[in-house]
Amino acid sequence: MSVHVHVRVTAGFAVSEDGELVETTRCQCGATWTKTYRVEDGEPER
Repeated sequence: MSVHVHVRVTAGFAVSEDGELVETTRCQCGATWTKTYRVEDGEPER
């Protein structure tokens, strides 16, 4: 019996309507994950 280990591969990035960065990852088996990063208010970096 083999054991499956999820290998997360980045599928893409997007910006939500609220201005958050959304990262989507996936595994070859079809499982997907979404992680949201909240951006702090303030002046943009240059």
